[in-house]
Amino acid sequence: MNKKKKIIIWVIAVFLLVSVIAGALFLFLKVIPEKKEREELMRMVQEYRENKFALYAEENERYEDYEIDVAFIGDSLTDGYDVTKYYSEYKVSNRGIGGETTHGLLARLDISVYQLKPKVIVMLIGANNFKTMFEDYEDLIIGIKTNLPETKLVICSLTSMGGEHWGKNNQLAAFNNVKIKAYADKHGCPYVDLYTPLLNMETNEIYEHYTTDGGHLTADGYAVLTSAIKPVLDEILNK
Repeated sequence: MNKKKKIIIWVIAVFLLVSVIAGALFLFLKVIPEKKEREELMRMVQEYRENKFALYAEENERYEDYEIDVAFIGDSLTDGYDVTKYYSEYKVSNRGIGGETTHGLLARLDISVYQLKPKVIVMLIGANNFKTMFEDYEDLIIGIKTNLPETKLVICSLTSMGGEHWGKNNQLAAFNNVKIKAYADKHGCPYVDLYTPLLNMETNEIYEHYTTDGGHLTADGYAVLTSAIKPVLDEILNK
């Protein structure tokens, strides 16, 4: 073997060795830690949901049918909503779970509201799966109306949004709200517009003082939600 071929083989061998070492380092320094982080996050999410379900089960046993005036169902916007503070004149239950999608909510309707049997359900859902929310949005409505024929369902629009992350979904939220209202009208459910009261018409995004990150709400933001939802509940519950 001549000297030139030996050099080429040596260079290839070194290159392969470096590639293997780099791949191993990438695996141990990035891929494995990220996988462990994802697994830990999934474990925490599952534990969080199980704790929520345990609380729901306890409340479902504690209350008689239709003893609860209003049950709020949805994602983190509902989860972070201090409904006992804003609706102190009513007996309310918060059945929101952070990160929830329409798919997840549909799967947990039994423990969330069917067993509870509230007089009214307020539903705000869809922000975590904008593009797929209508695969089962109407199923949510049909499921509630079929299993709880004596319960009034109030359907809320998606809220307006803003900022680097959530702002890109603002126009999609407005578009989806048209379909949400159409479903509400189709099934005879009161519809509450939460998008417009939060929207700054000059920037076409949510007012900054109503949000913590463009998607989630401040106390001022929740006050706006309450001012929109409460009159509808008052009309239903005080008839």
